[in-house]
Amino acid sequence: MRSMSLEPADAAAGDAFDLSMAVSTLAANSTDLRIMLKALVGQLAEVLGDRLTIEKAGGRFRKSDEIKAVRITLGNDTLAADVDGGSVRCSIGHASGGIRIRSEQVSMEAWLTKLLTILRDEAAHSDQTRLALEHIVIGDSP
Repeated sequence: MRSMSLEPADAAAGDAFDLSMAVSTLAANSTDLRIMLKALVGQLAEVLGDRLTIEKAGGRFRKSDEIKAVRITLGNDTLAADVDGGSVRCSIGHASGGIRIRSEQVSMEAWLTKLLTILRDEAAHSDQTRLALEHIVIGDSP
């Protein structure tokens, strides 16, 4: 796979193409969106810490490693992915002053693009985030 740029958002216009290609690669490499979501969450858990909330499937007496829902809070944005049978419903919410001002349903590709964009911007200031993002996008070892 071709190496992709992880430069900050103010980098050259070619950077947007790299993000689009990364999203396409993530989506193309997984025929099951639930499996892709589980792998992505596993790679980001350490970097995101308490900004990542995972709700597992199963109930009080039946534990499962299947993901039911994911919430990622990054700045004023909350990215949510809810597994519903064989599909994943994604939304992006935006808050201002701690109050949610809008939330919209988006495709998995739009959700991934937003997530990778925010992580790319954060990676400009955090080596740990940069290494996790490189692992997701390029496939290098962390």
